[in-house]
Amino acid sequence: MPKETFVLLLILLGACRTDAKMDIITSKQDIQVGDELLLLCKAGGEGDITWQKNGEEIDKEMISKMDESTSKLVIKSTTMEDEGRYTCLCEFDSGHTDEVQTQIYIYEGPTFEMTPTYHEFLEGTDEEVVPCRVSGQPAVEVTWIYDKEAMLSDGNNVQILPDNTLVIKKVKRQDARTFICQAQIKGRPIYKQLSISVVVNAPPTVRLKEKVKKVIAGPETNVSLLCLVEGQPKPKITWNMPALYDPTHHKFNSDRSQLTLSSVVRADHGEYTCNATNKISGSSATVMLHVFEAPEVSLTVEQRNVSVGESVAVACNVSGFPQPDLYWINKCNGQTLDSASGRIRSEGGVLVIDEIAPSDGGLYSCIAVGIIGNASRDVAIHTPPGPPLYLSVSSGPASIFFSLKSLPVSGGTPITKFVLQWTQNAAEQWQEVTVQSDNLAVTSLMPYTLYTVRLAALNTAGRGQFSDAYTVRTQGIRGEPDSPDLVRDEMKVGGNTFFMPLKHTDDGGSPLLHYNLRYREDKNGALWKEKKLSSNSDSVTLVDLTFGSDYQLEVIAVNANGSSLPATFNFTIAEKPVRNSMTKGTVVGIVIVIFLVIFFVVDATCCYRNRCGLLMSIAVKLFGQKVPGIKEGEEGTNGEVKMNGMSTPRADRHHPGVQTLTEVTCDKASLTKHEKIQSNRNLQVQEGNV
Repeated sequence: MPKETFVLLLILLGACRTDAKMDIITSKQDIQVGDELLLLCKAGGEGDITWQKNGEEIDKEMISKMDESTSKLVIKSTTMEDEGRYTCLCEFDSGHTDEVQTQIYIYEGPTFEMTPTYHEFLEGTDEEVVPCRVSGQPAVEVTWIYDKEAMLSDGNNVQILPDNTLVIKKVKRQDARTFICQAQIKGRPIYKQLSISVVVNAPPTVRLKEKVKKVIAGPETNVSLLCLVEGQPKPKITWNMPALYDPTHHKFNSDRSQLTLSSVVRADHGEYTCNATNKISGSSATVMLHVFEAPEVSLTVEQRNVSVGESVAVACNVSGFPQPDLYWINKCNGQTLDSASGRIRSEGGVLVIDEIAPSDGGLYSCIAVGIIGNASRDVAIHTPPGPPLYLSVSSGPASIFFSLKSLPVSGGTPITKFVLQWTQNAAEQWQEVTVQSDNLAVTSLMPYTLYTVRLAALNTAGRGQFSDAYTVRTQGIRGEPDSPDLVRDEMKVGGNTFFMPLKHTDDGGSPLLHYNLRYREDKNGALWKEKKLSSNSDSVTLVDLTFGSDYQLEVIAVNANGSSLPATFNFTIAEKPVRNSMTKGTVVGIVIVIFLVIFFVVDATCCYRNRCGLLMSIAVKLFGQKVPGIKEGEEGTNGEVKMNGMSTPRADRHHPGVQTLTEVTCDKASLTKHEKIQSNRNLQVQEGNV
């Protein structure tokens, strides 16, 4: 027994325990041929239960009693004859009789008999049919469904025949779809569906988005060629290209309908053919890719500094596709140099300038003109500036001023500075200073002095030609400083170095700017050497001077009003000293010898004249008191001899026969007043004693 039937019986058994009304219970009303039919009759009370079909009793072999109030009717394998009205009758024990009825439907099918589920048609055919063959009992109704809606004959493209065949006329690509054929037992909710696919085959068609495409070659240029392909089955796409396939350069999408070229180069120029093929046929289309190269310009040089009077040539090369035209233009005046003759000309792409002048300086442009654009490069031709033509010169206190009514010809690059030159004598060398254009003046000149001056402009190419020379006399200085004070007493010369203190003087009411110092050897043809000292300098120091030479020195104080008169000084550098070669021992020996000689001479003189000294002492010891060769009475009286360190007897003139000892000394210096008084006193005492 099926599980569903068992569950149903349990429900019925439970229900029989109640006093419910009579009822026939079945799992379904529609029974397919061959399936089992099970009917349960619940009487609601005890009694005698019987079954009838369409008013006739049913064979008791198909009926079984489950209890006093429930009966079961089972048909193992149903046939179409089993369809009908089934009635359950119950004669209750109480004598009451009751019945209940149910309608059972038996069906067979529906079944799709040999109906194809896949159709392939060719696009453009006049008519194609899609059959749906079904069978079943009772009668079967067929419905065609598309997109969840029932289809009807429209009389134009789709028609449904009485035999349920679907007819498609004038087959188009849009007719490719999946149809559903639905077969339903007439009047009953019993149906089946069959999906039928219709494929419309079509030969490939190829359409290119552009037949001609133009691009400019370059590393940043990418181009895509799109091939629009249709067909059924889906066509296979291939490409023919002017260059060999390079996977790093040629990129395809998944179905190869789009070809992308990266970093387009000139070699990519040409025809690109898209081919599409399927089992029906093949087709192709061609696009022409024009690859242009933007004009490019290159110069042999981008800047040239040329001296006035020289020639210059600058070559220009242009490239591109198609080949561009080349022109030279003078950007200063906008003039095109299209002539092959003349001093400034273009010869086969080469700019030529003969005997260049400052007015020729400036920018020249080489231009490449192509059908897809232009390109240009500039070359800067620079020459030194032209001479100042409109110049005026005026004098000031110890200074000369220049004034330009208009600037000189620049030479193609801005004038940065000016060179001012001056001289007092045509035979002397020009002196010069480089100044800015807003300070055209020469200062620190001599007042009331005649100078010859001239001026030239300066740019990055060099110095230009000088103006005409002008002669002008400087004016006197107003408020110029006093001459500096050289402290001569403190001058020092050491070797070949000169030093002299310098004292600040009256600055003339304007702060000192600096000191101008110059010096030279005091001889014909000697050149002055110049130095500049700061305004707070307090001395003059000259080094590396020439030994044995006389020098002249001049110092000038300078302030904003001019310069002072020079303070002058002459000095001499001694000859270079000779180096002493004696050693220290030699010098000591010489000094000792000299000392001994002097000592001997002094001692001998003392001995001879005053009878004293070392020699006198030695002579006395050798010869006694009387020294040979010494006259008596030469020094002293009455034969008295004076000897250093000895006393000799002397006769008293007042007392004959009495002798006194007197001291002998070699000191011949005169006695002082005190010594004379003491000597006289001693003499008087001696005489008194006598």
